[in-house]
Amino acid sequence: MTFENFKKMFFMKLPSDVSKKQLRNDIIKIAWPSLVELILVQLCTIIDNMMVGNLGSTELASVAYCTQPKFLLLCTFIALNAGTTAIIARFKGMGERENAVIALRQSILLSLFLSLIISIIGYIFSEDMVIFMGAETSLAVKYGTEYMRIQMLGFVFNALCLSITAGLRGIGQTKVSMYYNMGANIINVIFNYCLIYGNFGFPKLGVAGASTATAIGQTIACFAAFFTILKKDSYLRYEIKKAFKIDFKMIKRILNIGIPSMFEQFFLRFGLIVYALTVSSLGEKPFTAHQICLNIMGVSFMNGQAFGISATSLIGQSLGKNRPDMAYSYAFLCRKYGMFISIILGIFLLIFASPIMGLFTKDDFIISAGVSVMIFLALNQPFQSSQLVISGALRGAGDTAVVAVSTLIGVLLIRPITSIIAVKYLGLWLQGAWASVVIDQIIRCIIVFLRFGSGKWTKIKV
Repeated sequence: MTFENFKKMFFMKLPSDVSKKQLRNDIIKIAWPSLVELILVQLCTIIDNMMVGNLGSTELASVAYCTQPKFLLLCTFIALNAGTTAIIARFKGMGERENAVIALRQSILLSLFLSLIISIIGYIFSEDMVIFMGAETSLAVKYGTEYMRIQMLGFVFNALCLSITAGLRGIGQTKVSMYYNMGANIINVIFNYCLIYGNFGFPKLGVAGASTATAIGQTIACFAAFFTILKKDSYLRYEIKKAFKIDFKMIKRILNIGIPSMFEQFFLRFGLIVYALTVSSLGEKPFTAHQICLNIMGVSFMNGQAFGISATSLIGQSLGKNRPDMAYSYAFLCRKYGMFISIILGIFLLIFASPIMGLFTKDDFIISAGVSVMIFLALNQPFQSSQLVISGALRGAGDTAVVAVSTLIGVLLIRPITSIIAVKYLGLWLQGAWASVVIDQIIRCIIVFLRFGSGKWTKIKV
């Protein structure tokens, strides 16, 4: 990292032909719909858990056992979408609309093919995955397997929707995906109420009802997403007659960015699975408290992710225009805004830890366990936000390999190892497990900052 690049990271110097107000407006225009969308998606997950939690701790734990396996299966598409967003953002900046459309079409085609295969595998091995994650009682295995299998039935629609959303983010159209995901979440909550408890004449399905409601919401979001790109005035207009036209060169360009991101996601999920297994060894109730805190952490992620999405889109477009000076400025402001919000959020979590835990469960043991680790969640906020924003900036430049390395070191090595030592050998219980999260985020933050400061990301060709 040169001293000049270090200054660009912490002391912004505006390009002579743009104003701070213009840059800020560009960032907020992309970030606020993304923030609303991400928060709503996470809140929907939280409401799912609250409603299932009313059925009992076993039911809530059974859903928790499905979380990491489900996201592990989604890794391929999250990685593919990193390539889709970066490529389309670069084409947008270069003014090459037709290539942006081709890139989206190839991404959708890949998602369709891969999701069909993965959903079948996931359905067949649902019970094995739930048992592997630590489910011990027959009821927990039964409920978890039901939940996972229903998720696999809606998996294809979820993957396709994610692909379209990634394309829209690349051109900065985050408001559209906010609308269709908002509608899907409302539908999800309504069907939760109907299918979990058997209201309005619907069957009482319990945990299976929660999964069914989620699958219905994801399917509706998918159709709404397709409707968006099928419109004649859409920048990324999707033509059905060209849906299965393969462009191997474009697929290769997407995969050049997506494959390192795929390794990142696999590192992330395998690390989180080992981490989850370590915590689940403490017992069902501590694991339930841990899962609730993860849900809260999921909401806190949204701030960094939203400004990270803004950084991905705007930096990709800036480099497409051959304006690395603007890319630096966008990254600086995205990190600054994300940091400000994260500090406020951390203070909020400290003050209202107990009432927040009480929203999920009435079990005093689980509430107390959750409150005991909330301080680590609060301390983690600034590092978490900065890491997410700078990683998003690097992805926008197509520099996904270093982000993958940071995840390998932080999540696959540091977090599991330190949590195992803290929980199993030092007897630090949940507090030790969550201290490892803070250590992981600090290390990842340092790695991506060093890479960003090197300036090498400005020279990457996609």
